[in-house]
Amino acid sequence: MAGPYSMDLRLRVMAAVQSGLTYGEMVERFRVSNSSIIRWARRLHETGSFAALPMGGKKPFVLSEQREWMQQRLASKPDLTLRALLGELHERDIKVSYFALWHLVRRAGLSFKKRPSTPASRIVPMSRADANNGAAIKAE
Repeated sequence: MAGPYSMDLRLRVMAAVQSGLTYGEMVERFRVSNSSIIRWARRLHETGSFAALPMGGKKPFVLSEQREWMQQRLASKPDLTLRALLGELHERDIKVSYFALWHLVRRAGLSFKKRPSTPASRIVPMSRADANNGAAIKAE
């Protein structure tokens, strides 16, 4: 990704805006896009500065403050699903995505392997002992 335009260029463009030059003339003179000039002018009007916003860095993790609560919750109810936990977070007015929750659970090293909820099959033998030595499974 390219870096931001220099403050010197931004200063000259904003001086041209205030002097009354048209956007077309500024685009040709400074070789800056029309949308950049509009954004800089809007930022100058709204915040008083047309400086570039900071680039890069790490955004703070949204659920970092909730990690302890979630670990306690999962310890008290280990069969809780991620969707149910997400619902509880939404009830607490914490708006996050399913992926953000999954990301925190993965980073915490928590496992969500569930035991199968369906009973063993009664039609297909599950072990050799249940196979009745080759006898038919269905009564005819």
